[in-house]
This record gives sequence, structure tokens and C-alpha cells, in this order.
Amino acid sequence: MRGPLVVVGDTLLDRDVEGVVNRLCPDSPVPVLDETAYADRPGGAGLAAVFAAAGGAEVALVTALADDAGAARLSCLLAAAGVQVYGLPLAGTTPEKIRLRARGRVLLRHDRGGAAGEPGAPTEAVLRLLAGASAVLVSDYGRGVARQPALRAALAATRAPVVWDPHPRGPVAVPGAQLVTPNESEARELAKVPPGGPRLAVAAQAAQGLRERWRAGAVVVTLGGDGALLCAAGATPLMVSAPVSAEGDTCGAGDRFASAAGLALAGGALVSEAVQAAVGAASAYVAGGGVAAALPAPVRACPPVLIGGGERIGAAAAGAVVAEVRAAGGTVVATGGCFDLLHAGHVATLQAARQLGDCLVVCLNSDTSVTALKGPDRPVIPQGDRARLLAALGCVDAVVVFDETTPHAALGWLRPDIWVKGGDYATGVGDGPTLPEAELLRRWGGDSVVVPYLDGRSTTDMIAAARGERRTTAPADAPQPGPARSPMGPAHSTAGPARTTAEGAR
Repeated sequence: MRGPLVVVGDTLLDRDVEGVVNRLCPDSPVPVLDETAYADRPGGAGLAAVFAAAGGAEVALVTALADDAGAARLSCLLAAAGVQVYGLPLAGTTPEKIRLRARGRVLLRHDRGGAAGEPGAPTEAVLRLLAGASAVLVSDYGRGVARQPALRAALAATRAPVVWDPHPRGPVAVPGAQLVTPNESEARELAKVPPGGPRLAVAAQAAQGLRERWRAGAVVVTLGGDGALLCAAGATPLMVSAPVSAEGDTCGAGDRFASAAGLALAGGALVSEAVQAAVGAASAYVAGGGVAAALPAPVRACPPVLIGGGERIGAAAAGAVVAEVRAAGGTVVATGGCFDLLHAGHVATLQAARQLGDCLVVCLNSDTSVTALKGPDRPVIPQGDRARLLAALGCVDAVVVFDETTPHAALGWLRPDIWVKGGDYATGVGDGPTLPEAELLRRWGGDSVVVPYLDGRSTTDMIAAARGERRTTAPADAPQPGPARSPMGPAHSTAGPARTTAEGAR
């Protein structure tokens, strides 16, 4: 693969709620589900991206993310799976699908999120990503991403093979798509083929009709446990039977099929070879227990978004602030760190950051994250108290707590216009290295900058002094000094060279 497999489409938040049913509701003859456990996962295009990344391939996801807690949860799950997220703005709320299950069977599916919002336009980084892809999978769930005009133009122009997994409510595939992958019912509906007649003949008729109308290279109709039927121009349909016959949870089998086909084409396979690989992967997926068993361990173990502690704290609070500022055409600023033993140096950095825009969201390392970064004796102050102290500052508009060692998942959801670092991490002048978050910010056209700080303030030194210790060397957790150029130019660079401090914004 010369470039990543790029997945484009609508991402949903899926939740499986497991429980037991021992009684009926007293006011209505319906079962009462007593919840025992739940599991969240990316759905739609997000699930296809997770499947593709599970085998170690480089996978990038172009999707629309709302300013709400559901999108924050999706960002965490996708980051845990190793998927690079290129988020587009999304008006409205994150769509959710909740399956209520007992003894392995689905009792009810609850959909929420309302009508589809309007996705924003792709950035230059997204357009470059599509141009350099090894293959593109469009996973359309009918919520608007595949309909975005600039994105469609880029899909039509890419030289990479395009696999299009359609939806009856979505747009037609772009001309020249190498492989279109509807299931049996979708093919009949999209091709307007009436029911009745031999199964394979109906599938072939629908596939050929779609191929000609959409000017696609080939159309493969998936037939559940029986395999798939591949139809190309001037060729007899190829029936690819499933290598194993299995009954089980088929949720996500279509995404598994499409992601396997995309990976095969990215590796240089012929379309027929890609379909055979996809049938094998989807069959093994169902036989192996479906989505619960197929998700990578980091995704299954990904903790929920950390919330609570006040009106300015949590993903919902941060999302509301960001949405309001964006709706008014304002500038969203974010910064991050541990902020253990909040001191004057922290406050100076936060005040300087707030002056760069119309709101400041602080990404705060959780207790688990701080311990992983700084050792078992940290943090001194628990995350709930640290979040409350930050939220009480007049320069802070919202605080969101993240559990990973870096704020990348939180930033991928927030998509701030400016990311701010303080302390002696960089000077803002010279030709030194840029901030580690700079490449991430470029995905949505954001910038990263450094701001001045107060010399001589250090959480680590404060802790040492309180313990009666004397510091003789720079702490291991101190940011490494070195110059960096501010992408915002002189107007947003630091006022002068930075001095040594033990902790900076940490």
C-alpha cells in the first residue's frame, strides 16, 4: 500500500445494552430489561474503518462529527483502534443506534439523533489525503457525507480504486467506482427491480442495472450466508460461495465485507480476488461471533468519556460552548495538561490562551493519564478537584477530561482553531521543531502556537518543597527546551525566548 486506505462516510455511535428479562411491565404487556452491561463502538463508516485498521493497515476516516458528547465518545473509540480521524463539521447531534439484548437476541433497537445534519466542506488536508490514498471505501449510511459536493468531486478525481457501499437514502456512486457493494435488498431497491423470480437472476439483473446506470466497473451483491454475486461488463456473473456456513449476529457483516474488499484492492488485488477475500472475511466474522468478538481489544476496553463536576465540566459542556462560538463565527481555542497543584504559571498560560479567541476549552489529563505520564505518586490532586479549580477561573469556558496519555482524541473531536502550549516547550521563534499536535491540527485547518509564561513556577518543585526535598536537576517530566516556529506568524508567537521551568502547563 503506497498510502492509507481512506474510509469516507457517516459515523454513528452504536451501543449494545445487555440484560435479563424476568418480568413484564405492570402497566403494559412488554418485557422489562434489567441492564447488566453495555458496550459502545463506532458504527457505520467508523466500524468499517475499525475493521480495516484491526489488521495493522494504515487507515484514515473522513467523517462528520458533531459538537456533542456522542462525538467525543466516538473520537476516543476510533483513536483506540488506531484510526486517523479527519473530522468535518456536523450540524445537529451524533446519530446513535442502541440495541437492547437479552440472551444474545435483540429485543428492540432504539435510534436517536434526529434528522441528518449538514456536513461541512473538506479541508485541503482531506483533499490531499484522498489524492494520495491507496484505495478509498465510501461507507454511505444516508446521512449526507457521501453527498457533500466538494468531497464527491475529490472522490471522482482520485486515481485510487473506489469501493462504494451504498445506502438507499444516499446518493449514487461517483462515476468510475471500481466496485459497488449493495446487499440483496439494497440492490433491488436501488435498481428498482420488482421482487419475484429466481434469486440469482434477480440479483444479477439488479447488479447489471446499477452498474450501467452508475457507470461502475463492477457491482457485487452480497447474499448473506450464501456468499456474493459479482457482475462486471461483458462477463458472466461470478458466484462466490461462502467458505463456511454460520448463523449468528450479522450486524456489521456488510462493513466487514466492504473493508476487506477495500484492503484487497489497496494491495493490488483484482476485483474478483477482492470479492473472494471479502466473502471469506465476512463469513469468518459471522461464524466467529459477530461484532462483539471482532472488535479489537483496545476498543472493547476503551473507558467512557469522563464527565461530571459542574456546569462547565465534561464533553457535553465543552461541546455546547464550542457549538455556540462556531455558530457566531468565533474562534475556538484549546489547551491541555495535567494542572496538578494549580499555580500562577498555569494561570498566566490560560489567560494568554483565552485572549487568542472567543472561548477556551481545557483538555485535562485524568488521574489514570497523569499516573501513566508522571508515576504512581501523581497526581496529588484528583481529577474532579483539578477540573473544578480550572472551571472556576474566569478565563476558562469549559473543561473536558481525557483518559489517554495524549489529548489527540479530544482534539480530533473539538477541532479547535488554535491549540496553545505554554512553558518552555518552545519559544515560538527560530527553525526548531513544531509542536507535536501541529500535524493533527492541520487536518481541519487549525494552528498551534506557544505563549509566554511565568518563570520559576513548577508543580514538581512545589511538591518537592512540600515534602522537604531539594531539587538539584531538571525533573524528568519537564518539557524539553527548543525553538519552534509559530504557524500563526509573529502576531501569535511568544514575546521572547522562553526560560527553563520544570512543568510549564503541566
